[in-house]
Amino acid sequence: MGDRIGRGVVAVLVVGALLAGCAGPDDGDLTDDWRAFPAAGPFTPEGGICHADVADVVTLEAYRPVDCAAPHRVEAVHVGAFPAGQAAPPAGGSADFRGAFAECDTRATAYVGDDWRAGRLRLSVAVPSAPGWTSGSRWYRCDLAEVTTTEAAATVVTRTGSLRGALAGPSPLRLGCQQSRRDRGGGVATLLPVDCGTRHDAEFVGVWRAPDRPYPARDADWAPLYAGCRSTIARYAGVPDDLTLRFRADVVVRPPGAGRWRVGDRGVRCYLWLSDRTVTGSLKGAGATGLPVRSR
Repeated sequence: MGDRIGRGVVAVLVVGALLAGCAGPDDGDLTDDWRAFPAAGPFTPEGGICHADVADVVTLEAYRPVDCAAPHRVEAVHVGAFPAGQAAPPAGGSADFRGAFAECDTRATAYVGDDWRAGRLRLSVAVPSAPGWTSGSRWYRCDLAEVTTTEAAATVVTRTGSLRGALAGPSPLRLGCQQSRRDRGGGVATLLPVDCGTRHDAEFVGVWRAPDRPYPARDADWAPLYAGCRSTIARYAGVPDDLTLRFRADVVVRPPGAGRWRVGDRGVRCYLWLSDRTVTGSLKGAGATGLPVRSR
């Protein structure tokens, strides 16, 4: 009996000491020194992490980040914020959405180490769901994905490893030499990547930024894109950007689709095309010797 009483007294003393430690030095109030829990806030995704699925609209329930070393399809390179005061996520052609795409464009280029269009990559902007927006979410997420090709009908690749610095140097993702596949009219239907050591008739030369104009609808609307890509060819190959250029090489332009154009994507992929011959090796810096004026 005495032993049980002794243990009870010790327990009371220990509890009393713990409670005393929670109180302030000058009062016996046990509640005013507890730190308040933070108020619940809207869900915001993280940047610099990977995701198993592609999504244009992201919900908290579907938010499942994965380690970039594991198989994934998307890498979030940046998370930004839309201006406050809107009742719903901005529409694709709105100034706010275009501003978000412009920021994502800049961030993605810095993330991979070169214009992301120089590789087999696709940039998209993901936004909160309508319920998420109602609860206060105002973020947008810049998502990069590897694709099978930069031509039409591309699909997203399930990959492992981060895209950070992926285009800072030589990379299997980087666009380079190509072999054309002709359409019935003799023009270029598709471009297939090939090793520059094999015979080929085309090469990626860079990205030309189109001005902020409506998407080309008539033949005349395409003229500035061809002129811009011809200048890009001249710089790449190291030849004069003059009237002789069109007699040195043909040009293939690959602008973004009309939907991407509407959200502000103005990056046109430019390709040098040799419609009359094939070469081995790159024509970068080849000069007039490597890219001579053709007789016809």
